[in-house]
Amino acid sequence: MRYQILGPARALRDDGTAVPLGGPRLRAALTVLALRPGRRVSVTALVAEVWGNTDRLPADAPAAVQALVARLRRALGRDTITSVDGGYVLAAAPDDVDLYRFERLTAEGARVLADGGDAAKAAALLDDALALWQGGPAFADLPERAADAARWEARRLDARRARVAAALALGRARESLPELAALCEAHPRDEPLQALRLRALHEAGRTAEALDAYETVRRDLADRLGADPSAELRSLHAMLLGTGDAVVPPVPNAGGAAAPPVRGPAAPPPPPAAGGNLRTRLTSFVGREADIGAIRDDLARARLVTLLGPGGAGKTRLSQEAAEAAGNQEAADPAWPDGVWMAELAPVDDPDAVPDAVLTALGARQTVLRGAGAETMRAAERHADDPLTRLTEHCARRRMLLLLDNCEHLVEAAARLADHLLAHCPGLTILATSREPLGVPGELVRPVEPLPQAVSLRLFAERGAAARPGFRIDDDPDAAAEICRRLDGLPLAIELAAARLRMLAPRQIADRLDDRFRLLTGGARTVLPRQQTLRAVVDWSWELLHEAERAALAALSVFSGGCDLAAAEAVCGPDALDLLGSLVDKSLVVAAPADGDGETRYRLLETVSEYAAGRLAASSGREAAERRHLVHFRELARTGEPLLRGHEQIRWIARFQREYENLRTALRRAVAAGDEHEALCLVHSLAWYWQVRDLRGDARHWTSAAMALSEDPFGAPGDPVVPASPVYERCTDAPPPMRPEVLQEARRGVRVLNLVSMNHGADTWFTPETKQWLGRVVATYRPELPQACRTPGSLWILALLMTTDSDEPLRDAIDRTVDACRAFGYEWELAAALEMRANIFANHAHWAGDARRDAEESLEIFVRLGDAYEAAEALSARGEACERVGDFARAADAYRTAMEHAAKLDARAQTMLLRARLAGALIEFDDDEVGAEGEALLRSVLDDPEGPRLEAAPAARMILGIRLARTGRPAEAREQFDLLRGDSDNGNLMVFDGISLGLLAWISNLEGAYAEGLDLGARALERSCEGLSLLIAPQMPAVQLMTVAGSLAGLATAEADAARGEALASDAARLVAAYAAALPRGYFVTGNEAESRDFAVRLARTVLDDTAYGSAYAEGGGLSVHEAAALVYARRDQYRQAATEGGRACGP
Repeated sequence: MRYQILGPARALRDDGTAVPLGGPRLRAALTVLALRPGRRVSVTALVAEVWGNTDRLPADAPAAVQALVARLRRALGRDTITSVDGGYVLAAAPDDVDLYRFERLTAEGARVLADGGDAAKAAALLDDALALWQGGPAFADLPERAADAARWEARRLDARRARVAAALALGRARESLPELAALCEAHPRDEPLQALRLRALHEAGRTAEALDAYETVRRDLADRLGADPSAELRSLHAMLLGTGDAVVPPVPNAGGAAAPPVRGPAAPPPPPAAGGNLRTRLTSFVGREADIGAIRDDLARARLVTLLGPGGAGKTRLSQEAAEAAGNQEAADPAWPDGVWMAELAPVDDPDAVPDAVLTALGARQTVLRGAGAETMRAAERHADDPLTRLTEHCARRRMLLLLDNCEHLVEAAARLADHLLAHCPGLTILATSREPLGVPGELVRPVEPLPQAVSLRLFAERGAAARPGFRIDDDPDAAAEICRRLDGLPLAIELAAARLRMLAPRQIADRLDDRFRLLTGGARTVLPRQQTLRAVVDWSWELLHEAERAALAALSVFSGGCDLAAAEAVCGPDALDLLGSLVDKSLVVAAPADGDGETRYRLLETVSEYAAGRLAASSGREAAERRHLVHFRELARTGEPLLRGHEQIRWIARFQREYENLRTALRRAVAAGDEHEALCLVHSLAWYWQVRDLRGDARHWTSAAMALSEDPFGAPGDPVVPASPVYERCTDAPPPMRPEVLQEARRGVRVLNLVSMNHGADTWFTPETKQWLGRVVATYRPELPQACRTPGSLWILALLMTTDSDEPLRDAIDRTVDACRAFGYEWELAAALEMRANIFANHAHWAGDARRDAEESLEIFVRLGDAYEAAEALSARGEACERVGDFARAADAYRTAMEHAAKLDARAQTMLLRARLAGALIEFDDDEVGAEGEALLRSVLDDPEGPRLEAAPAARMILGIRLARTGRPAEAREQFDLLRGDSDNGNLMVFDGISLGLLAWISNLEGAYAEGLDLGARALERSCEGLSLLIAPQMPAVQLMTVAGSLAGLATAEADAARGEALASDAARLVAAYAAALPRGYFVTGNEAESRDFAVRLARTVLDDTAYGSAYAEGGGLSVHEAAALVYARRDQYRQAATEGGRACGP
């Protein structure tokens, strides 16, 4: 039985009749088996190749394959296919398959031609080889073999080229011209073909046409590739222009040797070429200068250097550039006087053919060492047909550098050859490229890393400009950077992306990289088929893996951001260590030490990850792999969460940070699957990490996602509130599933977490619906509950803070929470409750002493427990309490110490806020130098790249503006306050809006724009009396009254009408008194407030005498804030009306 797969699959009986075969699946199965005659083909390989990368894989793959094989046996005969362990074998020799018969006949024909033997015999062999092609592409029945088919089509072209060379050797130039014309039209930049055509035209007596043809080729190469013709074509052209006889340089044929020379007109001989066969590269070489230097050093100290890297990393090009630089053939004493030679192993399928392929590349098929004596000659004759012997003899007396390119699919054969040659050829050095080491003693492995981002952008710019003239990455730098980053800095992938610029903009390419394997398919036609598309590059590596390696690689695609060995074992199984080692050696997995602890982490390049994910999706193992990933990282988060709060805090924060992409991926999968128990467990486990790392956006997103998995546990509007029962167990104390009462508390907790992570404006916090919901939260909890002592349940007090109208319920609740924590023996929770109470007390001046006491106790506990983050928070609370009583020196000390704790964790958001608070204390010092230090700190916060988005930014702007105004820079201060208002338009910073309006009013007063100050001050007063602002900054309504007093006093001094001036000044005096009366008990007046108060008093007294001022002041002392505010709004409305009517304000 003979088999044809160079076209649609066929089986032929010995008499030449075809065996009827069924549909495309049956032909595909036969093709897969015939590709490996006499060798086992696994069931997995049959499924992958017969069904390809489709969504219609059989539900029971082994059964489907078994059915196909049974049908083939019925058609071909039972003994034609045998079953072996896990697969099937086609009982055939390689010569029974047209593919391998074609390969043998082509090699024999090329050898005969290269040896200068019988050209007629060579032509006959090549004719027999070419006759095996049926028409259509090779492997026509396989859906995923286009790249391999293209490679065999290239071999067919090689054979046709060699057949023409044989015809020319037989003197059949005229008969060959029609075929040559068709071939050259189809392959216009195939220079060996063009050389054959020029020879044929010349030998046919059509030299003028040959010269015209050369000029056409030259223009085409210049226009399309920016390159000159090869040295062979140029030499041939020089001969055609000459007048005497000369030997035209031989034209290489399919076997890599040379066709016989042709005589022509004499021409000056070309300069002698340096030894070697490195071709001139047609594109620029970008970057890698350091790599070339390192490889040159490697070659000086090792005789075998292997460049190791993933497909598309540029190993081949780098090896050529490095070899050329190291060889330096122009030097007086070159390192390798016998040249630098390159053997491309990618087209070689048979391991036994490796020596022959290298021999061909060296042009050494006829090289046999012969001594002077007859015995030596006879010994050489006996071994002349052994390629390894001939190769060894060729290299033994030479000093040369041999490049073995693309060894990975023949790694054992390449290793044996390298080991043998290095042992027998002392002047030989080998530079190999591979996706895994050769494993030969003395081998020096040099990893070829992806290009750095800057070099990737240079490559993209150069190749992009070649594809689309005028292209510049500056036109869309973000898209260009994203393309290079997401393509992992792989040169081949970047070049394929640049080729797409002919039809797509950079942003369109970047947006389509999620489907990169369909996008990046436009490689050069002259390169190997496996380098023409991104998928083919990775397919090549995949095909070299055994089944366990493929399964592991596919499973690794479930990770995000890499993994450690424990995670790999959890997902890939107990053999993960060995499999990872193999995949690292094959350049499919990147292994590198992690930052911090130095533990090795494993990751896939994004391109490999997407490919592996596709393979996993096409298998039946994706759901199980993703589940194992989720369980592993849920357990890491659940068991690690308590360690974020103690002596192991720094290490575990770093670990959470390293695994954060995996943790988020696990959470995303839990939410997508609707697995509420898993999602709640992960959210609660990550909540404190989000707090420490200031990941409020993530907290908001994932708490919202978890909330959507159930109804509101606090009930719907109108339903009776169900008070919470005691729950002593946390939802993270044990793996899911949770008991019903634990699940319900977890649901409550996630909503409270969502509450504190939200950005709420005043119009959101205090809508009737929100206030009603907050009331339900307050009614659900009570301080004595164990879960109300723990985070996040303890945050219910914030709901109370936003719904109560007085201080007493708040103080009672927090006092009882502190007592409950003591009773339950909750140490960390007690410290957190004390810190919360200190922060609340610090905002109420008459409780400032209690705040300091609580802060001290909280600090002692956190330091003892080893929680640096919360120790910094407790110190900050102590600093605020000191500020409230005017003890700025102790406040500054507390903030500085807090910053030391925050620095241990690299808690940037916390550090920035502490820096702003420290600056606020420093500018209150009566010392210009200390104040300047505070200003510098504030500017460092705002100049930080992340500064504007941090919680510290509004406070820093406010304090900096006050500093600028107090030091005579009101215009700069106004700019900061305007920016502060922009910040406060977003979210829970709304409290700053009233403050910033009041500060702008103060600046207007300083600049003499009193009417503007009045309008701004009135608006500030309105905002400061709103619920949230009043709760957080209860002193601000009084401060705004004082600011407006300055505006009215200034207007009074400018008033031409004495009576109106006195009326305005009297109102100013009344507001100064109302300010003093409305200040909270024990409130410490800051420097800028004192200056603003003194400003208002001074201006009012310039209009009023002591009696009038005293009388008005006495009246104001009896006004409530509400009454004083009514006075402000009345004056504001008068001036607004006057401005509208074009006159001035009037009235008493």
